[in-house]
Amino acid sequence: MTTPPDATADTPPDPSSDARELRRFNRFWVNLICAQDYGRHLYAPFTHTEARVMYELARRQRVDSADLRVSLSLDAGYLSRLLSRFEDRLLITRARSEEDRRRQRIMLTPLGWEAAGLLEEGSQEAAGTLLTDLSAADRARLLESMRAIRVLLGKDTEDLADAGTPKVSLRTSRPGDLGWMVERNAALYAAEYGFDLSYEALVARIVAEYAEDFDPQWDRTWIAELNGERVGAVMCVRDGLPGVARLRLLLVEPSARGHGVGRQLVDSCVEFAREAGYGEMVLWTNSILDAARGIYQRAGFELVSESAHHSFGQDLVGQDWRLTL
Repeated sequence: MTTPPDATADTPPDPSSDARELRRFNRFWVNLICAQDYGRHLYAPFTHTEARVMYELARRQRVDSADLRVSLSLDAGYLSRLLSRFEDRLLITRARSEEDRRRQRIMLTPLGWEAAGLLEEGSQEAAGTLLTDLSAADRARLLESMRAIRVLLGKDTEDLADAGTPKVSLRTSRPGDLGWMVERNAALYAAEYGFDLSYEALVARIVAEYAEDFDPQWDRTWIAELNGERVGAVMCVRDGLPGVARLRLLLVEPSARGHGVGRQLVDSCVEFAREAGYGEMVLWTNSILDAARGIYQRAGFELVSESAHHSFGQDLVGQDWRLTL
């Protein structure tokens, strides 16, 4: 018996039905992302558009305002007002481009890099939450579908930008790294917070004690690299109490902020402490280090005490943080 032909085989697609399905997906996706972002206050104290601009400035590090307007499809007047607000909040600096004096070059300030880093940490956390309840097979299916959408509907500009963006890599310390940590801690804290020479002396003592008493079973230093250059560091050392590890000297260069360097360094430190058999990790910091405190909180550290003190030529509020491993 001859099988009848498929009645739908020659039926032309229904453009209106396809368009409705696309719009239905758009509504679903926008509602899902908004629920994730605003439910977690991801962008506070930024609007959604301000956060997009911050992401772009952090990813490209230096950008002309005209290029920023085109890449984000923003009105020129609106972007100018937004950038003026950023400048008033000391998040960016603006200057004439060296290549073309008619164009304006925008760069993040140290405060801007800290804000961009916190946005990146929050974005990573929110994205991870979306995938938490999916099985490995469903996650692979979802991500493959997302890649297909990007490929089929046009150029994936973010992937093109990321292709030229160096990736963060972590390694343990080598000869010369400890001296670099002393120099960069002293220079950065002097430039960004006005710390005096007594801070450099403190860092030098911490590093010297680490080198003299180093035990690979209990102590470890990580160096973060971006494009082969050192851009960050952190230490895990034995504390005075049994079973307690101490996180020390977390450092991220301004040029590397917004790439998740601090988060990776702290996560590596915590993971090592757990595997080494520590039951608790502690750290001491100052309240002015907003970006670092945000990283500690996301890693699970809790503030246990704080007190005012005058150190390094500044009036500060010291804080003790603790994490049960």
